Amino acid sequence: MIRVIVAEDQVMILGALAALLETSRDIQVVARARDGREAVTLTVAHHPDVLLTDIEMPHLTGLEVAAEISRLALPTRVVILTTFARAGYLRRALEAGASGYLLKDSPPEALADAVRRVHAGLRAIDQGLAAEAWALPDPLTDRERQTLRLAGEGRTSPEIATLLGLSDGTVRNYLSEAMSKLHASTRFDAARIARDNGWL
Repeated sequence: MIRVIVAEDQVMILGALAALLETSRDIQVVARARDGREAVTLTVAHHPDVLLTDIEMPHLTGLEVAAEISRLALPTRVVILTTFARAGYLRRALEAGASGYLLKDSPPEALADAVRRVHAGLRAIDQGLAAEAWALPDPLTDRERQTLRLAGEGRTSPEIATLLGLSDGTVRNYLSEAMSKLHASTRFDAARIARDNGWL
C-alpha cells in the first residue's frame, strides 16, 4: 500500500483529490493538509511514501515544502500538482527536491500513475514542460526573488527590509539588480515578468 498525504488549500479540490486517489486499491490517503506548514508537520508525523502538494498555499508554498522535506532528509517523495504550466516552476520544483510535477488538467488516471512512479523511485513530469524546463535559466538570486515577491505584493522597501532583516539600501540594491536583469522599468513590472516565467 502506498501511503499518501494530500496538501491543497481549497477544500473541495482537496476532497476530490483524496477521493480520486483512494479509488486505487494500492493507494491510501493517510492525511490531508490545508496549508504548507501543516503539510510539513503531517509529513514529519506520518512519514508517508508520497506527498502530493499544490504550489500556492498559505504559510509555505509547495516548493518551500519540498525544500523543507529535502532539508529534513525525510524519505517522502514529493509530487507537485498545479495549474502553473511554466517551465520556471518545474525547474524550481526539481531543484527543491520534488520527484514529480503534474498539471491539474491532466487526465485523472495520470494522478495515481504519478504517485506509483515516484514511489518506485522514478520521476513523473508533465511531458509538455519537460523539454523547455531548462531552456530559459532563472536569472534571479534567492534574495532578489524574495525582495521582488514582496515588492510585487505592494510592500515598500522599508517594509521589505524589516521583514527580511536587511537594510533599506540593500533591499533597493536587490530590487534594482532584479529590474536590470529582467529589463523592467519598475519593480512591479519586474515582479510580473518574473511571475510569468515561473521565477517567483
